[in-house]
Amino acid sequence: MLVVRHQRKIAHVISRYIKSSQDVEDVAQETFIKAYRGIASFRGESQFSTWLHRIAVNTAMHFLSARRSRIPNYEPIFTEDAEEMTVPETVDDEDPERILANQQIAESIAETLKKLPEELRTAITLREVEGLSYEEIAQVMNCPIGTVRSRIFRAREQAAGLLRKLLDPVRDNRW
Repeated sequence: MLVVRHQRKIAHVISRYIKSSQDVEDVAQETFIKAYRGIASFRGESQFSTWLHRIAVNTAMHFLSARRSRIPNYEPIFTEDAEEMTVPETVDDEDPERILANQQIAESIAETLKKLPEELRTAITLREVEGLSYEEIAQVMNCPIGTVRSRIFRAREQAAGLLRKLLDPVRDNRW
């Protein structure tokens, strides 16, 4: 019952770290096996979903680490879930230029997030995409709440700086 209840969210979390849908399924299955084996260690100090989320992230990181050691020069590809990467469905009367602009903005944001250091990207994604509280993020990332606040602030600042460079028109250039 817990697998059915949480499998989509866990697959969503894992898909931010692993590109292949087959690998996502394998890592999700491994996550639930680890959770089943370790259920006695769940102390109830946090929500079950937060505990399971942490297991999923750790399992995904372990998977990438193992793959890197087997494949020379392997660079992990961090992707966002397809729902987050696409612009919501549009109404027929929307302007095609506006649709294209929205898609380009979504792509720019995704590319910007990929450029952030891992701990900043994880913190901002957990907050803004997953909607977790600072306390839940602290538990998932295994760090103090103050560190979470700092990481989210730094992620927003760095993302804003990177996006500003992309969105500001080129200055003092003659064509």
